[in-house]
Amino acid sequence: MLTAVIWGVSFVSQRVGMEFIKPNTFNGIRTMIGVLILIPFIFVRDKAGKSRPSDRKKLIIGSIVCGALLCAAGTLQTWGMVYTTSGKSGFITAMYMIFVPIIGLFAGKKIRAVTVLGVALAVAGMYMLSIGGTDFVINKGDIITLACAFIFAFHIMAIDRFSSEVDCVKLACLQFFVCGTINIILMFLFEHPDWELVRSCAVPILYSGVMSCGVAYTLQIVGQQYAEPTTASIILSLESVFAALAGWAVLHEMLTLGELFGCILMFAAIIIVQLPTKKRKKNCRMTL
Repeated sequence: MLTAVIWGVSFVSQRVGMEFIKPNTFNGIRTMIGVLILIPFIFVRDKAGKSRPSDRKKLIIGSIVCGALLCAAGTLQTWGMVYTTSGKSGFITAMYMIFVPIIGLFAGKKIRAVTVLGVALAVAGMYMLSIGGTDFVINKGDIITLACAFIFAFHIMAIDRFSSEVDCVKLACLQFFVCGTINIILMFLFEHPDWELVRSCAVPILYSGVMSCGVAYTLQIVGQQYAEPTTASIILSLESVFAALAGWAVLHEMLTLGELFGCILMFAAIIIVQLPTKKRKKNCRMTL
C-alpha cells in the first residue's frame, strides 16, 4: 500500500519532468539515483549481518529479468501516452490486474473466488477513476499501453519468483542498474539530452529517483514476499487512486462523483482480497 502511495504521488513529479526532458533520459537518471540510494543501505546491512544469503547466479538472473521487464514496460507506457490520454493510459496499464491471474493459471496457480471478485471491482473502480464518462475508443496508443500492462504483469510474476530466493534489497538495486543502463543507452542513441533541461527538473527527478525507485520499488519486492501476485497487483494498482488524490492536493484537480466512486470500489477490492482463508500462503521473512 505504501508503495502505491509513493508511486501515486510520483505521478505529479513525472508529469512535471516530462515537460523538460524525454522518457529514456528521465527514467535512466532516476533509476540510477535509485541505485545510489540503495548501495549504502546494502553496505550497512551486510556489515550488520542482516542481508539474506543469496545464490549469486540467481541474483544476477533475477536482476537482469526484472530490470529488462521494468525498462520495457516503462518505455512502452511513456510511448503509448503520446497517442492516448493519461486517463486511458492509467486504466489500460492497470489491466495487469487481469493478466497476472491469467499468467498464474498457466503457471499452475489457482485463483480464489474472492480474488476474482476483487479484480472485477478493482477494474470497475479504475475505469470510473481514470475514464469516467468519456468514450472508450481504441487507438494506437491504447494498443501500445496494453502491451505495457502485459509486461508489467510479467514483472510482478518475476518479482514473485525471485524475491523469496535472494536478498530483496540487492535484487532491487541491481534491477535498477539494469533498467537504468538500458535507458541511458537508449537516451544517447535516440534522445540527445540537454543537461541544462535536466538541471531544470532536478526536483522531480530526485523525488522519482529517491522515493519512487529507491524506496517504493524496494518496498514492492519486500512486500511481495508476503502477498500473492494477484493480490499484490490489485494493491499496487491503487497508485492511480493516490495519483488522483495527489493531483487534487498539489495541482488542485477536482475529483468528480464518478471518480470518487471509483476510489471506493478499489478500496473495497483491497479489503475483499485480504479476507482470511483457511489456508494462508507461507512466506519467507527478511529483516531490514
